[in-house]
Amino acid sequence: MASDAPLLEIDSLFKAFGGVRAIEDVTFSIQPKTITGLIGPNGAGKTTLFNLITGIFPADSGTIRLKGQPVNGKAVHDLVKMGIARTFQNVELFSSMSVLENILVGLHSRTTCGLLGSVLKTPRIRNEERMARQKASELLEFVGLSDHADRKSGNLPFGWQRLLELARALASEPDLILLDEPAAGLNMSETDMLGELIQNIRKQGVTVLLVEHDMALTMRVCDQIIVLDRGRKIAEGPPRVVQSDEAVMAAYLGKPK
Repeated sequence: MASDAPLLEIDSLFKAFGGVRAIEDVTFSIQPKTITGLIGPNGAGKTTLFNLITGIFPADSGTIRLKGQPVNGKAVHDLVKMGIARTFQNVELFSSMSVLENILVGLHSRTTCGLLGSVLKTPRIRNEERMARQKASELLEFVGLSDHADRKSGNLPFGWQRLLELARALASEPDLILLDEPAAGLNMSETDMLGELIQNIRKQGVTVLLVEHDMALTMRVCDQIIVLDRGRKIAEGPPRVVQSDEAVMAAYLGKPK
């Protein structure tokens, strides 16, 4: 893939549930190592679009390409191996497992240990396990949780659980990470720290697609904004341009278009 080629391409994407058109003729592309915000009123189709990109729902028509390769119809675990990771609106952790163990689960897609290898504990498998623990420790340090590796994840404060879920998603070494309302439930200080973390993720070479209702955070960290309303794209561009777009203001404020 050429350096100036899009990492993610969405072309004429359509998805309906019964008679409801959740996503209708949506087209956009995302360049590598950028942060893109996906915004819109409640019911605009943001999470549905995330679910299409990550393989949870199949698209009715249209094409999704990652690094130039169509990914429509691929299973979730195959998309993870191809370089797509995500977090969820509601934190999804293994609450009875330790913080470190949750990260090791995220690393599973990048290890080669099978059932026989885990039983025999060959030198290669032991070395792989050692490297996985080292990588997990580095990720916990990256999100600021290195002092809590042995705590049960279910006992962490909510804001720290969000950081842990983010670290686990990064464990799969994605090219593209989709963050679904990562600031939900965070206080102002935690949100500021999250903004810095998102920018640091981009500095690590990971492309970010962000759904977030905190507009101050979104406008501060994003390079471009895509706006959905009732399943359709109504605006796209740099944050300052999108903020002053009449169609966007109408969608949020209910003014006539």
